[in-house]
Amino acid sequence: MKKHVVCYCKAVITAFFLSLCVGLYAQNTKPFVIPELKEWKGADGFFIPGESSRIIYKNDALKGVAQQFAADYQTMFGRHLEVAQGKPQKGDFVLAYGKNKKLGTEGYEINVTDVVKISALNTTGAYWATRTLLQISEQEDNRQLPKGYMRDCPDYGTRGFVIDCGRKFIPMSYLRDLVKIMSYYKMNFLHIVLNNNGFKQYFNNDWNRTYGAFRLECETFPGLTARDGYYTKKEFIDFQKEASAQFVEIIPEIDSPAHSLPFTHYKPELGSEEYGMDHLNLSNPEVYTFMDALFKEYLEGEEPVFQGPKVHIGTDEYSNKKKEVVEQFRAYTDHYIKYIESFGKQACVWGALTHANGKTPVKSENVIMYTWYNGFAAPKDMVEQGYKIISIPDGLTYIVPQAGYYYDYLNIKNLYDEWTPAHVGDVVFDEKDPAIVGGMFAEWNDIVGNGVSVKDIHHRVFPALQTVATKTWNTSPSLPFSKFDTYRKTFSEAPGVNQLARIGDTPGIVYEKEELKAGDKLPYPEIGYDYTVTFDVEASEEDFGTELFRSPNAVFYLSDPIKGMFGFARDGYLNTFDFRPYPKEKFTVTIMGDNVSTSLFINNKLIERMDVEKRYLNGGIEEKNNFIRTLVFPLETAGNFKSKITNLKIYNYKKE
Repeated sequence: MKKHVVCYCKAVITAFFLSLCVGLYAQNTKPFVIPELKEWKGADGFFIPGESSRIIYKNDALKGVAQQFAADYQTMFGRHLEVAQGKPQKGDFVLAYGKNKKLGTEGYEINVTDVVKISALNTTGAYWATRTLLQISEQEDNRQLPKGYMRDCPDYGTRGFVIDCGRKFIPMSYLRDLVKIMSYYKMNFLHIVLNNNGFKQYFNNDWNRTYGAFRLECETFPGLTARDGYYTKKEFIDFQKEASAQFVEIIPEIDSPAHSLPFTHYKPELGSEEYGMDHLNLSNPEVYTFMDALFKEYLEGEEPVFQGPKVHIGTDEYSNKKKEVVEQFRAYTDHYIKYIESFGKQACVWGALTHANGKTPVKSENVIMYTWYNGFAAPKDMVEQGYKIISIPDGLTYIVPQAGYYYDYLNIKNLYDEWTPAHVGDVVFDEKDPAIVGGMFAEWNDIVGNGVSVKDIHHRVFPALQTVATKTWNTSPSLPFSKFDTYRKTFSEAPGVNQLARIGDTPGIVYEKEELKAGDKLPYPEIGYDYTVTFDVEASEEDFGTELFRSPNAVFYLSDPIKGMFGFARDGYLNTFDFRPYPKEKFTVTIMGDNVSTSLFINNKLIERMDVEKRYLNGGIEEKNNFIRTLVFPLETAGNFKSKITNLKIYNYKKE
């Protein structure tokens, strides 16, 4: 596992670092975890788990938490801890319900002596306590814990992330890992946007050609479901259950009456010719018939497809050009709030009622509004109307990869130093105002077809997730950002998760092999940014489509399927270098990759650097957009090649 900076107790480390790691004669200082602990009282010495250490649960309802803790401990550290009931002994971990009501529904206490005692009012708090213990444990090779007392509880109950699965299909495998990561950092709401569409100016100004997708299996309207990627109802149900077991609630969103191109592609008479075919025509009663039936498919029955207590109905960015359409929009919003509630769910909406100011009443009681842009929904006014709000200001918390507007990577320093959920754009509430239920950030895939991969998305999301997790749980962390930023980079993503494909703790060679043969299996599935891969080749004539390496996420070709060139494919994109070897040619290959480029060198001469390129996308005619050609390099399985590949070396940095 990754070793945290604070565990390197050497003379060169500063006094601050030493205070975390010194021996039995100094009082332990607060351990670093994400989010930062609220309260710490240090004692002397360390708890070091032994061969006979167990996990004892005092209440039957805590058995599942104990078992998950044991499973994660085994995954991360290779140590099996027995789960049992009984009398604790020295070296044991103990989970029990406590009586400290100040902890609330998610808080916990941990007292580390010769026994580690977790106390919480319910299972949620106990589970979060185990995340704290795993994070501290991963910082030391012997998994020691500093003795002392911890008390922790969140400032805000909603700590979440919104991911746009409509414009770009996000595989279920990634969503499952994302839940694990969120859970590891005590983030408890994952909002899945299930439908969306691109902008018509990037599709030759033709709505019929403009991309739109609905990502759920649909039996009510056969053919509505996107053909390039979707979730079956069963796997979406299972996914929500898995997330719930990790104390993460899934909030599904079906967005309408704007962002509705998938529905008007399916049934064009639902669309608005006046405002654009991504708008439903609210004068057409068939719109209600269609949307009622669509929501019903996922909400009805003893085990509905939408399992959780909340459902998001969208309602953002509809036209307000005419008073009549504003009143129609308000009536539509009110109808679907109440329709969702008729199935026993709590409705969530995007803030739009300042933009759509009118007389038609819209229900506010028990409705959660995402305040994303104050021009669309003035936060103070929305609170006065009775809405509970989630703070998700677009200018601070929106990631739109390679778009050239909003953030490509969030400014996490500014978020860490300046933002809390009480800051909704330029409107500031009192901290912990009961009208603000929490804060989120979002990743939107506005620019369809721009080459961005799921790995690129994750590279942007992960540092933001760690930061927002901190500032929604503990709005006043004590560490300066520079230390937080240094420490956070060394943490695991989650038990058993390595989406960043990091290999090794320090820069250097992380793998080498004298000769790579067809079908070889390597110990690593892939290596992430930044990296260097080098090898020698004695070339043979290769069939088109011959692979050098394949992983679950990518392929690197010795002879691509179209032109027979060196190249790679991932996320449905094929990128080829301007190089194809002659038979019997001998040369050295070097491939370097980072988060903006992939470069090929032959005999140390640069052949091509595939960096961010300006392109007209999808037949667009108005402006060029950034197209990215990155690669998290695949390593898992060598292909069926004929060439001789020797002297393979893999470095976890760019060897320039």
